[in-house]
Amino acid sequence: GLPEFSMLWCALALLRPCRGFVARQGIRQGGLATRSMSTLPEEYSVPAVWKFEGNAAATAGSNHPTAGARTEAELPRGEHDLQLYSLGTPNGLKISILLEELNDLSGVEYDAWKINIGTGDQFSSGFVAVNPNSKIPALLDYSTSPPIRVFESGSILLHLAEKYGAFVPKDPAKRAEMFSWLFFQVGGAPSLGAFGHFYRTAPVKIEYAIDRFTLEAKRQLSVLDQHLADKSYVCGDEFTIADIALFPWIIALDRSREFLQLDDYANVAKWSDRIAARPAVKRGRRVLAFGGDDALPERHSRADFDKK
Repeated sequence: GLPEFSMLWCALALLRPCRGFVARQGIRQGGLATRSMSTLPEEYSVPAVWKFEGNAAATAGSNHPTAGARTEAELPRGEHDLQLYSLGTPNGLKISILLEELNDLSGVEYDAWKINIGTGDQFSSGFVAVNPNSKIPALLDYSTSPPIRVFESGSILLHLAEKYGAFVPKDPAKRAEMFSWLFFQVGGAPSLGAFGHFYRTAPVKIEYAIDRFTLEAKRQLSVLDQHLADKSYVCGDEFTIADIALFPWIIALDRSREFLQLDDYANVAKWSDRIAARPAVKRGRRVLAFGGDDALPERHSRADFDKK
């Protein structure tokens, strides 16, 4: 979905503006005194027990420290076995791109429904029944009875790839390599999301946070760039769900091209351009997209793309 941050990141990002890291104090937690450290804002003191009140509650937006449904609403259902509930975020694009690739490969059809996370659709009883974590994307597979629910983007990629026997290498060594890069992406994405949040959208520009996550974003780019030096795709010449998982998060960094010096990662750029040119990828990026004249607010058949 949108970049998913821990409560720690959110609490840090939403602190009030201040004059800088000037206050120093000893902090005692759980009976153990930590080393003296700066706080932001300077008058902030870490409480013994965190509570969802005051500034924390005022700045949380739709986030709560408790899970569960907040409204009663059923999810819509179309005519196909596969029902995708998502949005055009990096994690959401992973699934729409794979489904369009499967459509090209073997005619797989699906229905895609927009979950507006800005208005709280993810907290409806219907959506929470599919994903108790209230994050997009989520999938219902009605090819079995009862239907299979699948949530978390990496899990959905694996479910679909194994269901249709595509985009996962058959060779054991290449298969293991694919899994390694898939989970490299799944494990690293929160840091890329945190970079985007602190650099672009946080109400306070915190040098420590920006430096920390910029370093991590550039480190991940360097890892991928070196790996792609002699490869068309992350697993060699074979396009896999590892490429599909990585691609939306890499292109999301383009908004920070100058700051991150993205032109330094030439191998990543060639790989990204190669993937972006695929017809299925072009269609997948339009499904449930945030804006643009060619965005599809819903998707129910391949023919929907011809209507725009």
